[in-house]
Amino acid sequence: MANPTLRRRQLATRLRELRKDAGLSIEDAAQRLECSPAKISRIETGRRGVIPRDVRDLCQIYGADQAETESLMRMAREARQPGWWQTYDDPDFRLYIGLETEASAITIYDTCAVPGILQTAEYAGAIIRAVLPEIEEDVLRERVETRMKRQGILVRESPPRHLVILDESVLHRSVGGAAVMRAQLERVVEWTRLPHISVRVIPFSVGAHMGFNSAFTLLEMGDPGLSDIAYVESITRAEYLEKPSELAICREAAHRLTALALGPEASAARIAEITGTYDG
Repeated sequence: MANPTLRRRQLATRLRELRKDAGLSIEDAAQRLECSPAKISRIETGRRGVIPRDVRDLCQIYGADQAETESLMRMAREARQPGWWQTYDDPDFRLYIGLETEASAITIYDTCAVPGILQTAEYAGAIIRAVLPEIEEDVLRERVETRMKRQGILVRESPPRHLVILDESVLHRSVGGAAVMRAQLERVVEWTRLPHISVRVIPFSVGAHMGFNSAFTLLEMGDPGLSDIAYVESITRAEYLEKPSELAICREAAHRLTALALGPEASAARIAEITGTYDG
């Protein structure tokens, strides 16, 4: 089955190209479709699903030929099919999971916790409960199950390359108690034995660095028709960054942080060393 998130982004990219080729502004397109400019904007960012009828009408407005119109309408229907993650209760993160599933390479930088894609169920549960202390048990269980299911991309055929950069503070921050932390750090080391996963640790000795401001994830889509995308999460919202200037900053940050981090073997040794402090 086609990934609905990927199809929606492919459709959004092509509709935006057709509009620009037709010499129309977002406002022009909205006026002709008899909708708000905001609707056209949401369609073109891939954040909003679009019904095949609207695709047909936009193709007519933009002067697309019959073959392309039918192709894009088919893409719109595929984009409306649910992926396994569509039942997840957070719409912002549903989008992330869809993108993660199709990425060819993912760079994650975190200063607070082991990223969800590498977490054990116990560590994930402790993190979620700490962030959402009022969460109901069934919702907590579903969120943990979703995190575990996401790890399927790490062991599938042709998995995405993962570069995970962690501030050393992540390893020292006790989450869920000593036993949970020990199991979690041991799991991280196990993940690094896979050839497509690299975990790098920025030691305390580095001092201040470019990553103090924010954690981020950079997803490389590996499709020439789709732009890469960066994901940044705060306490109130999630942001998806697609502007070339924003992506350039994230790439530069990833480059600089990787240069500051310990090498793969030294990072694994540091993780193992700190794991030993959780004997209790």
